[in-house]
Amino acid sequence: MKILVTGAAGFIGMHVARRLLERGDEVIGVDNLNPYYDVRLKRDRLAQLAPFPAFRFVELDLADRAAAGRLFVQEGFARVIHLAAQAGVRHSLANPLAYVDSNLVGFAHVLEGCRHGGVEHLIYASSSSVYGGNTRMPFSEHDNVDHPISLYAATKKANELMAHAYSHLYRLPATGLRFFTVYGPWGRPDMALFLFTRAILDGRPIEVFNQGAMQRDFTYIDDVVEGVVRVLDRVAAPDPRFDPRSPDPAASTAPWRIYNIGNHQPLELMSYIETLEKALGRRAELRLLPMQPGDVPATFADTAALREAVGFAPATPVAVGVERFVQWYRGYYGERAAAAG
Repeated sequence: MKILVTGAAGFIGMHVARRLLERGDEVIGVDNLNPYYDVRLKRDRLAQLAPFPAFRFVELDLADRAAAGRLFVQEGFARVIHLAAQAGVRHSLANPLAYVDSNLVGFAHVLEGCRHGGVEHLIYASSSSVYGGNTRMPFSEHDNVDHPISLYAATKKANELMAHAYSHLYRLPATGLRFFTVYGPWGRPDMALFLFTRAILDGRPIEVFNQGAMQRDFTYIDDVVEGVVRVLDRVAAPDPRFDPRSPDPAASTAPWRIYNIGNHQPLELMSYIETLEKALGRRAELRLLPMQPGDVPATFADTAALREAVGFAPATPVAVGVERFVQWYRGYYGERAAAAG
């Protein structure tokens, strides 16, 4: 298939694109290479895809309506995996309009491209952040998610609603995936594992919010990729069991679906740090801080729906995933330092 992967220079995007290329698909990767974090890392991710003859990269900002429209007209995609977004809960407090441009305007252009291009299935990234003020665990797709506590979360909830409208009006099959704290090799520098690793190796204290009383459902990148690809191959269809008198937030009479992709094993943040210390062979100096605005104290994915739909749910142990990340980090930055020297 000819597949568009947006955010192809991103953490999840690069891994998804590589998996599709390895199985024989043609992939057009799109990214605007914005400087939210080190662009060199993004270019080095793209370099992992360059050896595949069936890969082509297009530098493009999806918030540019004309450019996005031309892309869909010229390429004629069979399916679309939309992973491009302005990420990060904390950054949304300081720069909210970046989230409007990327996550709302850009997504609207993707929906229009899919609608007019006759795309067979749109997969798009949502987030565990949509659960917001919910405290019932585990987080289920069948729960109401109308109380986001950050603009980032609100944009992801908006994406789900926008996709539903297009699915209903134009019968565009669309599936949203709520990712839970994805980590692993080539990860984002603004995520906890990356920040902690860099600080510990540099001999600096790590910042631990909510005095360390946090739980996260850490999900390894290979498991996320497996889930994305399996869902891509299962085109969303209307749910014949949907009852409009008692609507299920996870289903619809439209070809629209929502799934959690999480490890279903929440871990205390302090245990996560201990796991990282073992992998690094170094102790961390902790700087305990209050809860950050927009953060939630815990996440925990109910993955029953994903398992029922595609016969898979993430299960990579955190100790395994953290060790793999540390090996990558030391190799990548060690080699870069040697090259610079």
